[in-house]
Amino acid sequence: MRDIIKIIKFTKSLWRYYLAISIFTILLAGMSQLQPLFVKGAIDQITNVLHGHKVNIGVVAMFAIFIFITDLGTTFFSNISGYLGDILAVKLQQFMSEKYFEHLLDLTQSYFDSELTGTIINRMNRGIGQISQFINILSNNFLQFIFSTIFSLAIVYYFSWQVGLMLTAIYPVFIYMTKKTSKKWQTYQKDINKEQDIASGRFAEAIGQIKVVKSFLQERRELSIFSRHFAKSVTTTYPQSRLWHKQDISRRLILNVIFMAIYVYIFVETARGVYGLGTMVLLIQYAQLIRIPIFSISFLVDQTQRAISNTKDYFDAIDIEADIVDPVDAIDHEFRDGKVLFKDVKFSYDNKKMILKGLSFKLDPNTKTALVGESGEGKTTITNLMLRLYEPQSGEIEIDGQNIAKITQKSLRSQIAVVFQEPALFSGSIKANIAYGTPSAKLKDIKEAARLANANEFIDKLENAYDTEIGERGLKLSGGQKQRIAIARALLKNAPILILDEATSSLDSRSERLVQEALDNLMANRTTLIIAHRLSTIQSVDQIVTIKGGIVDEAGTPSELESSGGIYDQLLKLQRGHNDKTKEKLKEYGIKQEDQSPL
Repeated sequence: MRDIIKIIKFTKSLWRYYLAISIFTILLAGMSQLQPLFVKGAIDQITNVLHGHKVNIGVVAMFAIFIFITDLGTTFFSNISGYLGDILAVKLQQFMSEKYFEHLLDLTQSYFDSELTGTIINRMNRGIGQISQFINILSNNFLQFIFSTIFSLAIVYYFSWQVGLMLTAIYPVFIYMTKKTSKKWQTYQKDINKEQDIASGRFAEAIGQIKVVKSFLQERRELSIFSRHFAKSVTTTYPQSRLWHKQDISRRLILNVIFMAIYVYIFVETARGVYGLGTMVLLIQYAQLIRIPIFSISFLVDQTQRAISNTKDYFDAIDIEADIVDPVDAIDHEFRDGKVLFKDVKFSYDNKKMILKGLSFKLDPNTKTALVGESGEGKTTITNLMLRLYEPQSGEIEIDGQNIAKITQKSLRSQIAVVFQEPALFSGSIKANIAYGTPSAKLKDIKEAARLANANEFIDKLENAYDTEIGERGLKLSGGQKQRIAIARALLKNAPILILDEATSSLDSRSERLVQEALDNLMANRTTLIIAHRLSTIQSVDQIVTIKGGIVDEAGTPSELESSGGIYDQLLKLQRGHNDKTKEKLKEYGIKQEDQSPL
C-alpha cells in the first residue's frame, strides 16, 4: 500500500481528475445498489397475490421505470468516468515522462557513464506505461468496487446481519492469501525486468551502431544476445505465472466454498419463512454484486503488483540526487578575460584510482594551449572538469579568479564552447543544429557562422540548403561536413572560452584542411584548450602542457619544450621515424603519424 500511495502522491497535481472520477465512481456504485431494492419492491408487490392481496400495477410499473433510470445513469456515468480516466491516463503519461526527462537532464555525467541508453529508455516506457494502465484501472474499477462493496454490505447487514458477517469474512481470507504470493511474485518480476532492460540496452546499442554491426557481419550475434536475455525473462515467467495461478485457484476455491455456504443459508432460511421471497432475491443479488468485485480483485492485485514492480526502477531513478548541484549562493558570473587556472586538482571517477593527482596549470587569455599525454592520463577529464560535468575531489578550478564551483552551471557552460572529437548532431535541419546553443539566432547570423566554419560551400549546394534534414546524428552528412556544422555551432555561440577535443582526428586530408581553417577562425580572440592529435597542430599553439602520472610534467612554448628531453621532445623524435614501433608509440599519445616532420 505504501508504494501505491507513493505513486498517487507523486501524481497529486492531477487531483482534479482523481476527484471527478471518484465522484462519478460513487454515483455508479450507488446506481448499482438501487436496482436490487427496486426488484425487491416489485417482487413484494407481486407476491401480494399469493396472500390474497390486490397488486398495485402502477407501483410495479414505477419500479420498472426506476430500474430503467438507474440503467440510464449507469450508462452516462460510466462513460463520463471512462472518458475522464482516458484523459487522466494520457496526462499521467505526459507528466511522468516530463518529470523523468527533466530529472535525467539534471543528473551528472557519471550516471550516464554507468547506464545503457536502452535501459534508461526502457525503464521510462515500462514504468510510465504500467502506472498509466494501473491508474486507469484504479479510477475506473477499483474505486467502484470499493464503494459498491461498502454500499452492498451496509444494505445486506440491514436485512440480515448473519449474511453480512459471512460476506465480510471473505476479505481477510482473500487479503491474507494474496499477501503470501506478493513478495515472491515481485522477486520474479524484478528478474524479468533486469533481463529485458539488458536486452533493450543491447538493442539500442546495436541499432545506434548498425554500420559497425553490418560491416563485421555480427547481425546474428547481436540477435542472439538480444534473444538470450529475452529468453531468460520468458523462463522466469513460467514459475512466476505458476505461482500466481496456483494461489489464485486456492483463493477462488475458498471463495466458492464461502459463497456456497451463503446461498445454502439464504435458501434454507427463506424456506423456513425467515426471509420473504423479495428479501431472498435481494440478498442473492447483493451477494452477486459483492462476488463480482471479489473475483475481479485477482486481476486488480495482479495489476497492482505489476505497477509496484515495474515502477521501482523508474522511482529509483527519480530518487537519485544529482552529484553536482549549485550552492545556494552560486552566482551568474560573466567572464572578463577567460583566464583559467587549475590549482592542485585531484580527481577520481570511482573514488579509488586517482586520475589527476594534484594538477596545476594555467590558460592565459586569448591563447591556445595544447594538452599532451598518453591515453588515460586525463586529458578529456580536464575538459569535463572545466564544464563541471564532474567535480574534483579536491583543489580548485578558477576562471578570472572565480572558483567555478561557486558559479551556476548555466552561467559557466553558457560561456564555454566545445567542439568534440565526434560531432554530436541531432535529427532536424542544418539550421537548427547550427543554432542549437543559440535558438534565437537570426538566419543571417547562422549563415555567417557557417561561412566562417567553411560549411556554406556544401550547404548552399543542397536542395533545401539550411533547411536540409540531416537524419539521426547527422548520418546524411560526411565526417568533414558534420564537423564543420559543429564548428559553426560553436562559432555562433561566441563563447570566450573554447575547448577542442581532437576535433580533426578522423578526417581525410581535404576535410581536415577545411576544418582546420574553420578552427583557426573559431580560435581567434578566445582562450582555447586543445586536445590535439597532430604535432603540426601542437606546434602552432602558444603553450603546451604535458600530463604524466596525473600531474603536469612540463609546461611551456613549443620552442621551449622541443629540446627539453620531455614528452614533447620525445614525440618530435618519434615523428621523424617511420616504422611500426614509432607509430605504435605515437598512438599511445593519440598522435597521428604525419607524412613529414612538422619541423
